[in-house]
Amino acid sequence: MGKQLKEPWRVIPLKEEGFTLIELLVVVIILGLLAALVGPRLLGRVGQSKQTAAQAQIELFSAALDHFRLDAGRYPTTEEGLKVLIAKPLTVEDWRGPYLKKEIPEDPWGHPYLYRSPGEEGREYELISYGADGQPGGEGEDQDIVSWKTLKTRRQEG
Repeated sequence: MGKQLKEPWRVIPLKEEGFTLIELLVVVIILGLLAALVGPRLLGRVGQSKQTAAQAQIELFSAALDHFRLDAGRYPTTEEGLKVLIAKPLTVEDWRGPYLKKEIPEDPWGHPYLYRSPGEEGREYELISYGADGQPGGEGEDQDIVSWKTLKTRRQEG
């Protein structure tokens, strides 16, 4: 309750420090409200950031494919795939790679990137991530990320 000093007739109470239960509850409620308001906004951007990451990876693959083409005189075939950016294929004499520093990653949703050469509509090659659902087509987070369109272009089309 109090601490006795040298003067026994005088007792001085010490102030107990800490938070009361009500103060703690108020803080918990405020944190809960903040999480309820801000959380959904941040979670909505996770899908957007995965799309941006997929687009960035596709652009890096495109640059590596262009370097391969400068050395080999052609883009890899569909059968050779992206693995020729890492290891020398038997079919290419002027290979000066590796053209990527690391192994070929999966897209941000854990699916492999699709590579085709030649591509459709006269494109020399196509790199595709099928988005969150891993299926062709889709909207929002399920939309395809492709090498011949940027995310900004596809948002403007919709």
